[in-house]
Amino acid sequence: MAKKKAGTEALFVKSKVREYIKSKGCNTSGDVIDGASLNDAIIDVLDKAIGRAKANGRKTVQEKDL
Repeated sequence: MAKKKAGTEALFVKSKVREYIKSKGCNTSGDVIDGASLNDAIIDVLDKAIGRAKANGRKTVQEKDL
């Protein structure tokens, strides 16, 4: 995935991501937490949801937009 928002603050809680991955029996590589890929994936989902809300004439992003 191409970097979109280099330098953008993380939109997730790093410790919660590590905890979730560990609960599934895996370890977390540092680049998963410190890299831009996870944040970019979250931004992609949110941007699509925002686009859908706007396309439907709303300013409020709803669960159905995700």
